[in-house]
Amino acid sequence: MKVFYDNEVDALYIQLGQEDPEGVSEMSNGLNVDLTHDGKVVGIEILEASKKLDLQTILVYSLDIDQKQLFRKVA
Repeated sequence: MKVFYDNEVDALYIQLGQEDPEGVSEMSNGLNVDLTHDGKVVGIEILEASKKLDLQTILVYSLDIDQKQLFRKVA
């Protein structure tokens, strides 16, 4: 997951997957969900983000995790 904020347009984007979106669904005014052709959610866009959430609580980071290590059983 990656989080991006563009202060010039006051938009927050949460990237949930690496796939390219093929469509967008507007959930409400200024809240859009990016979808693949089969309906998988790959991103969330929040317009006028500073009016809708506390940007001070948003952590901007990127984690690259080997999924095999994440789900491996520990003795």
